Amino acid sequence: MAFPKIGNLAPAFTLTNQDGEKVALKDFRGSKNVVLYFYPKALTPGCTTQACGIRDTASEFSDLDTVVLGVSPDPEAKLQKFIEKHELNFDLLSDEDHKIADKYGCWGLKKFMGKEYMGLIRTTFIIDKGGRLQHVMAKVKTKTHHDDVLNWIRENLS
Repeated sequence: MAFPKIGNLAPAFTLTNQDGEKVALKDFRGSKNVVLYFYPKALTPGCTTQACGIRDTASEFSDLDTVVLGVSPDPEAKLQKFIEKHELNFDLLSDEDHKIADKYGCWGLKKFMGKEYMGLIRTTFIIDKGGRLQHVMAKVKTKTHHDDVLNWIRENLS
């Protein structure tokens, strides 16, 4: 598992969001920074905490010309339920075949309760307006994720 190189163009992707609409990284080039965060499973406690933190600070991300995109292996219908249940105000993208997670180096071996399995490793990538990868957060704390990301953007991209 290797992350894309800092300073290089972030790996391109087009995925569908919770409404079945296509969202491509190139759509934001030249206008927005992108926070691309990969999370394991919608509607689970840690992922909900992380998403609600982003929801509650959406105006701060907007003030920094930054769009947040959440990516998981969940199907569109489950993403829609996640958004509705928690009134999320940003796009969630479906990567059911985990091809984009593979590209970004965050699909790998996980361990839980003595079992090993392949799965999505919670990771966040910060991409500048030019489409270049500026930062990788490999150790994500779900409770402070939104603040950690906002602080990094304020200190490095604004």
